Amino acid sequence: MTGFTNFLFVPANRPERFEKAANSGADLICIDVEDSVPADQKDSARESVLDALKALDRTKTAVRINGLKTAAGLADLLALSAADNLPTLVFLPMVESPAEVEIAHAILGDRVDGLIPLIETVKGLRAGDAIAASAGVTAMMFGGGDFSAELGTKLEWEPLLAARGAFILCCASAAITAIDVPYINMGNEAGLAEESAKAKAMGFHAKAAIHPKQISAIATAMKPTAAEIAEAIDAINAFDAAGGKAISHNGRMLEAPVMQRYRHIAAAA
Repeated sequence: MTGFTNFLFVPANRPERFEKAANSGADLICIDVEDSVPADQKDSARESVLDALKALDRTKTAVRINGLKTAAGLADLLALSAADNLPTLVFLPMVESPAEVEIAHAILGDRVDGLIPLIETVKGLRAGDAIAASAGVTAMMFGGGDFSAELGTKLEWEPLLAARGAFILCCASAAITAIDVPYINMGNEAGLAEESAKAKAMGFHAKAAIHPKQISAIATAMKPTAAEIAEAIDAINAFDAAGGKAISHNGRMLEAPVMQRYRHIAAAA
């Protein structure tokens, strides 16, 4: 799994924001050449990304290219393949088939640390297991904006609950990081905290941000709390002391499936 719990989208056509985004405290920044960039600015935005990759810390920089069913997306992919400096991760939007991931992996190979398909349609979700298991994929992101548009619902928690649940199963089946869609109501800090907590409880490992002020709330919600860490370490010590046998500890049964969760919490800490 990837090692971030939050990341910040920054438009590729606003290069003056790149450094500020990198210093925002986000675990990762994702320079977006897709939704944030108008069609007539795709070429110039792509050049801005290639220039920025020469100076930014690649271990904390990702790029979301355009969809591989578009000419702009193919141009993005080929431009990255010819570049000397690549990001650590590449986000692939509107993925509906493992073939799209296979194309990106064939072109970029091991020059990036991972590919992150965005599941943004019903068709993509139905192929989610195969997409998640594709070579090079280290995480998947739930693209709630396009998904809600296709369903004709609001981009809110309840209308997308079933889709989120199916998406989580796809990620779990391949043991990859599950990333939740950004919270778009930037003025509602309580709503952001609530949705981030719900996402974590559901099994998401990270959540995207669209503004630097969202980073702190997401990080607080998604990372293990001090109490969760202490409980996990205490349980691990008790279970190991018992020789790995199922035991009752503090009124709870400790056995292999339960311990797997505790060990994930300790590793995340």
